[in-house]
Parts: sequence; structure tokens; C-alpha cells
Amino acid sequence: MADKLVIVESPSKSKTIEKYLGNKYKVVASMGHIRDLSTKGKHGLGIETDNDFNPIYEVIKGKGKIIKELKKNLKDSKEVYLATDPDREGEAISWHLKEELGLKNAKRVIFNEITKSAVTEAFNHVRDIDENLVHSQETRRMLDRIIGFRLSKLARSKIGGKSAGRVQSVALKLIVDREKEIENFISEEYWSVTAKFKDFDADLEKYGTKKIELKNELETDEVLEKLSNAFKIETVDKKSKKKQSKFPFITSTLQQEASNRLGFTSKKTMMIAQKLYEGIDLKDETVGLITYMRTDSTRLSSEFIKSTFDYIENKYGEKYLGVVKKGKQKENVQDAHEAIRPTSINRDPESIKEYLSNDEYKLYKIIYSRALAYLMKDAQVEQTSVVLDNNNYKFKATGQVIIFDGYLKVYSDYESSEDKVLPPLDKYKSEILVASSIEKEQHFTKPLPRYTEAKLIKEMEELGIGRPSTYSKTMETIVNRNYVDVIEKKFVPTEMGKNITEKLQEYFSYLINVEYTANMENDLDKIAEGNINWVSIMKEFYDDFEPKVLEAFEKMEKEQKETGELCPECNSPLVIKHGKYGEFIACSNYPTCKYIKKEYKEVVEIGKCPKCKEGTVIEKKTKKGKVFYGCNKYPNCDYASWDKPEL
Repeated sequence: MADKLVIVESPSKSKTIEKYLGNKYKVVASMGHIRDLSTKGKHGLGIETDNDFNPIYEVIKGKGKIIKELKKNLKDSKEVYLATDPDREGEAISWHLKEELGLKNAKRVIFNEITKSAVTEAFNHVRDIDENLVHSQETRRMLDRIIGFRLSKLARSKIGGKSAGRVQSVALKLIVDREKEIENFISEEYWSVTAKFKDFDADLEKYGTKKIELKNELETDEVLEKLSNAFKIETVDKKSKKKQSKFPFITSTLQQEASNRLGFTSKKTMMIAQKLYEGIDLKDETVGLITYMRTDSTRLSSEFIKSTFDYIENKYGEKYLGVVKKGKQKENVQDAHEAIRPTSINRDPESIKEYLSNDEYKLYKIIYSRALAYLMKDAQVEQTSVVLDNNNYKFKATGQVIIFDGYLKVYSDYESSEDKVLPPLDKYKSEILVASSIEKEQHFTKPLPRYTEAKLIKEMEELGIGRPSTYSKTMETIVNRNYVDVIEKKFVPTEMGKNITEKLQEYFSYLINVEYTANMENDLDKIAEGNINWVSIMKEFYDDFEPKVLEAFEKMEKEQKETGELCPECNSPLVIKHGKYGEFIACSNYPTCKYIKKEYKEVVEIGKCPKCKEGTVIEKKTKKGKVFYGCNKYPNCDYASWDKPEL
């Protein structure tokens, strides 16, 4: 009979762990958080802002039945173990379970991977709940609640937006700022000159020792008049260069690579990774295939490194053995657990492909390949550069040949490794080559591109904004709030997105900026380490923030564009408002008058969506009125195109 109760977060994980622990243990799931901040008290914050910022918690709606079942299981249990996820959020869930269930002697168990050896070993190292981690999570939650509730109310009241937030508003500002750069960018003309030979091309780079810049066609034609088809080989330079593998995945790099290589959204990536972590039914076992997927550490365990080195030597030979590389230590890294890696290097993707869905296989394969490649030897390439002289105009051609594939043996699917071979020109030094043609081409400088989801996550990571667990949710929120459109996989801010950013900057530029948000993440880390008192952080923040909110409510002008029409019910001006489904026209005298103008808009259907195969591609418009084409199943399907598709 089971007299030891283990509480985890998800039911799929509980089944896997129960198999490992045996019949003395019963493993049940809390289904994530069971409590959250109340919406009672001042401003509905659920926080006693005038009493040391004591949080007011209440059971989440719908979780009463789960709590009742957990209490029922406690009656037959002599020992209770809290085995929620190995991060701050998991630590907080364990603390809430302890408080709500009245657990006095419950022990905390953490494991970074769901394999039999890792789980059973974790039960040999139980500990108490880490109060500092809990305070760090509580502080983050309260900050997000205060900023989110107060600024969201301001946004709805004055601007017509739906929400604002500590991280989401900074991410949106990055997108809006990039759009301003693009709109203000002045393109400049420039020209290139290329000599075409039988086996290669060479580009004009210098005149003598000076770099040449051709700004118009007239300048370019003047150069062409001075050139002949005869080129003298001036120098041939060959260098052997090492090409290093990348570090194993952390949350942000996994989301970026899955987006770039597999076309996955960050939300989809994390959902699949969660499944791979919690457990997959294989032929003879149920096992977690990867380590915990929310991490910003590139560290690997010594056991994994040793087993992987053995695997490399046995499968590829000693010459493919690499070393454990050390990267630059980044700020804000929580090194609580490892990088994302396979739980066993011997479980290669092909051997378990039949047990995985197509998307699960793709994500597992890239995680597996990245960790394996990291511990393999550097690739070696031979780079060749050739300088050709034509009347003192210097043309350059470059080539590259891989002379040892190293880690590319297992990672070439995800990293370009094509050879660009030049003929053996070193044998013909000082000889004359004859070009088949010399061609000119016009170019224009381009602004920085709009952010893709992958690029925005990379930017947020480098700037220290947010945490591994928040990137995906942030992307989802700014899209669902209609602050950005996703056009050809790029974020384009809507008029509402631009407007809410501009208005919030008028009063909260000190708060909604990269530096402040990154510093707040630093403070949360220090709370987790026990180096700062969380109450002092909350007090300092709130005493500065709340007066500015009150000032904004008083002084910020209300955004309401009048249409020039009058309400047929109360004769007040009709104004343009923003709702869940875009703009609509309503009475400015709301809530006294709730008139909404009904408008008929003809939907132009193009054909069946080529991406999801379920929706219909329809004609849409951006806030500036530019036509594009997208799936009517959005946001579940993000197909979009500026060009009218032929369906």
C-alpha cells in the first residue's frame, strides 16, 4: 500500500514518475498553480500595499475539486514530497501547496530530467522549500500585477488599448522603435562591379590600397572605361581555420532555432518540449526524452559529458572527440539546472522516430544534434582569397573548402557547410586571366528588418528582458492584444500598438525601457539569492510608481477620434474605439449610452488556406489601410501574405 505521496504539476508526468518509484509511492498532480493573487483590496490588486505588501491569495476558480482530492490523498500518507518544476515558479507552486494543504513536514524534491535514475537519485537529496526563491517569484508576480492592472486600466480608460505590462510593453516598444527606424530610413544608392570568369566571380573592392565606393552609375561607368578583360593574379592566400560548434540549447536559443529551422512559433516549441520532457511511451518504457526546457544555463552534467564522449569515440572515432568549451559568463543567468539536452545520448532520434509525432521528432532531433555536436571536434576549413589586378583596380574572390567535417558530421542539416571551390590559382600566380564579362549592378541600402519572433526573443535575451518562461507568453500577448500584426512572419505594429507605446512613454519612460526592466530582473535574482529584502524592493517601486499613475489618470488626454457623426440615440458625438476584433464606432457618452454603429463589411474570400488546410484566406487591411491576405483562423493559423495568393 502506498503511504508516500508525491505531488507534481501535470498528470502525464505523474504517470511516468509513479512507474519509477514503485508501489510505496502514489504520485498525483496539482495541475499547475492552485492559488493566485486575489482581485480584492485597493485597485483590485490582491496586495496590502499599506501593510508590508502582504499578498492576498485565493484558490483559483475551478481548483477546489483538485484541492479536495489532494486532501483526500493526504489521509493515507505518512510522507509528502513536493516535486513541482525545478524553477522559481515550481518552488512557488510547492509553497502554495504546503500552505493550502497545511503540510508541516513536506519535503521538496527536484530533478532536471524525468528518467528513472534521475528521479530515484533526487529522492536521496530532499530539502526544505527555498523561501528566497518563493519570495522572488512572489515579488515578480506582485510587480506584474501592479504594473499590469494599473497601466491596463489607464490604457483602457485613456488610450483604448486592452493591456500593458512590465515585459510586454518593453517588447512592444522595441517593435515600435524599429518601425520608426524603418519609416525614417533614407535609402542610398550604390553600385557594384563584378568580373565573371569560367569557374568563379570576383568583386571590385579597392583602387590601389583605398576601398572604392561607387555611389552612382556615372562613377561606375568611369571605372568600367578604365578596365580591360585581362586580369593579373596578384596574390593567393590560403588559411586553415577552425569552425566551432554552438553551445547546447537554452530556452531562448531553442525557440530561435526552432523558428528559423523548423518554422515553429515559440508557443508551439514550448508545448512540444514540455511533452518531450514529461515523458514519451517507447517500446519498453515511458521516459522523459529531454531535460527541463526552461533554462538559461549552457552547463552539461559530467555524467552526460562522459557518456557522450564514449558515444562519439565508439561511433565516429577518436578524431571526432571535442572538448567542453567555456563561454563568456552572462549576467542574469540562473544556473540552477542544465542546458536543454537529451536525457540519453544513446537514444538517437532515428531509433525512436516511430514513437514520436512528426513535430516531436523534428524538435527532439535538433536538441539531440545540438548537444552532440557541442562535444565534437571543431570542423576545419581551408579558406582561399584571391586578389586580381586590373589597371590598379583590385578585385577579390573567396572560396572555402571543408578539410575535416568534425561536428558538422551531425549538425550539417542545421548549419550551412557547402564548399565554394576556387580553381588552383596559386599555381598561376602572376599570370593573366581573361574575364568573360565585367558587369555592373545597382543597389540601394536597406533599413534594419522588422523583428521576427526569433529575432525579438534574441534581442530580449541579449538585453536581459524577461526570463525563459516569459518569452513565449509575451509574443502571444502582443499579437492577441492587436498591438502587432504578423505579416510574412514579421511583427508590424498596429496604430494601437504605436499609440499605446507613445502615450505610455509620456508618463512612464523611466519604467518602460530596456535598462529598468533588466535591472528589475537583476533585483529578482538577488532576492532569490537572499541578498536583497523583497519588501524594500516593492516599497521603493510602489512609492515611485503609484503617484505617476495617478498623475497620468488626471492629465493624460483621452484618445477618442470623432467621426463627425452624432449618436442617433443621445445626440453625443460618435467616436472610433478599439475592441477585441479591431476598430468600431460607438457613442462617446458610454457607459450612459451604449450605442454601437453596426457596419456591414463584405468579406473577400480568396481560397482555402495553404498552411492549416482548414481556414479560408481572406482580404484584410492593416490599420493604415494597406491590403494583405491572411487566414480567417488567425491567431490559430498565422498565414499571411502581402501578395494575393493564387489558390
